[in-house]
Amino acid sequence: MSDVNQETAGVHTPSPTHQFTVLLSATRRGAGLARLLAREQLRSWGRPYEAAEHIVAELASNAVLHGHVPGRSFRLVLTVSATDTLRIEVSDTRADRSPPLHPRRPSSEEESGRGLLLVEALADRWGTDLRPPSYGPCKTIWAELDAPT
Repeated sequence: MSDVNQETAGVHTPSPTHQFTVLLSATRRGAGLARLLAREQLRSWGRPYEAAEHIVAELASNAVLHGHVPGRSFRLVLTVSATDTLRIEVSDTRADRSPPLHPRRPSSEEESGRGLLLVEALADRWGTDLRPPSYGPCKTIWAELDAPT
């Protein structure tokens, strides 16, 4: 994993204390790999990973299902800030398909549509960032988990 892992020690700078970035294929296998890589990376940093693993799984799955463009990948970024906040980012190339800011609760008959409700329940904050058009279409769904108590 060291070839895709970037760690920096920030003593006097606002840079992250840990950062992990990986580009994955926009397939179910890529989404599953995102979850496994996140769990192992967080474990190697000595951080709790259960909630983050679920968030990564949901965001990666959404990137594959709703953000897929043939031939394009999605990116997973995990960042631990100097304040010990974990930020999870999943970016895909479908800027025209942003999730609702307040996800609706699906009816009991619906088989899907609960992923963002899970993200909302597990994360301290979450949202969407759109990349400026000069960079091409891209959106990032992010979630933050404050320092464990």
